[in-house]
Amino acid sequence: MLLLTLLWIPGSWAANDAADYQKKLEALKATIEQLKDELNDAKGEKGKLEKQLEKSESDIGNLKNKVDSLNDDINQQDQKLQSLYQEQQDLLRQRQAQQEQVAAQVQSAYRAGPQGPLKMLLNQESPERISRLNKYHDYLLSARSRKLSQYRATLTKLANIEPDIIATRDRLNLRKQQLERQAQQLQAEQKQRSLTLQKLEKLISSKDNRLAAEQDNSERLNALLAEMTATLGSANPSTTRFSLLQGKLPWPTDGKLRHNYGSRRVGNQLSWEGMVIEAPVGTPVHAVHSGRVIFADYLRGHGLLVIIDHGEGFMSLYGHNQSLLKKLGDGVKAGEAIARVGSSGGQHYSGLYFEIRHKGQPTNPNKWLARA
Repeated sequence: MLLLTLLWIPGSWAANDAADYQKKLEALKATIEQLKDELNDAKGEKGKLEKQLEKSESDIGNLKNKVDSLNDDINQQDQKLQSLYQEQQDLLRQRQAQQEQVAAQVQSAYRAGPQGPLKMLLNQESPERISRLNKYHDYLLSARSRKLSQYRATLTKLANIEPDIIATRDRLNLRKQQLERQAQQLQAEQKQRSLTLQKLEKLISSKDNRLAAEQDNSERLNALLAEMTATLGSANPSTTRFSLLQGKLPWPTDGKLRHNYGSRRVGNQLSWEGMVIEAPVGTPVHAVHSGRVIFADYLRGHGLLVIIDHGEGFMSLYGHNQSLLKKLGDGVKAGEAIARVGSSGGQHYSGLYFEIRHKGQPTNPNKWLARA
């Protein structure tokens, strides 16, 4: 019983701790929108363009999820339709075979005549033979009745399956029409994003302006993480202590390392506080460890961002996603898909920005990830 209890409770995270953590999550959820508004309160042309970019990229993420959901539904409906078609063909073959069997029995009964047993009696057949032939006659009648019942059941099934085929085919066509509309909207949003990004890049084309923009992005993230750390503390919503996993964590996505932790950026005046893993758009992003989602939203400079609390003051961050698969408060397991790789946040290439933080401070992810 003690062993089962220890397995059921994550580490030493008792029920009271879980309830307290949930209250803290609710408090964080209540303040996060206000904090986002404060962080994103940029003035002037740059602020206006950043707001437009945020809307386009957020809309793209939502539309991509809808497109994927519609594609999944289309595949399911198509599989169901093919299954119904196959069942219909099987029933048609059964009907044909049963028609032939019933016809053969009707012909046999006709040849025997309506008074077969009486004829045998008048022909002075022996009682033993009459009894035997009567039993055989009863058997034939019973078999004929079964065949007729099976035939009627097949006809009923065929009559019922036709409306199912029509309804499934109609649902499939409707989903395809919805998919086409969503794909057109997605294409329009992607075009709008491209135009906004060109204007924004032109506005911050100088090195000083880019440096200032990156510093603003870093300050936004640090302010958000400071609020989270202060609100959540170091409760452990995970099944295993994160601190014991140095060098054992899986990589968050498959791709090529484009920027490493500590390497220089923007005229060698800033350093990367995480790593950038270049990967094709739509590549799944996986949680490196179990925990709870404490942020799943858009943050300027980082795009569509997921932050997971692993307890003990450890958090992992996943930025520049195309779309998010989790929402605030969701529990996640190690290796579970939480997002898809993208270029949100104004990037010109698709890739995942990944950080590990301890008590709000960036730590080298290379120490924690298993060797590729």
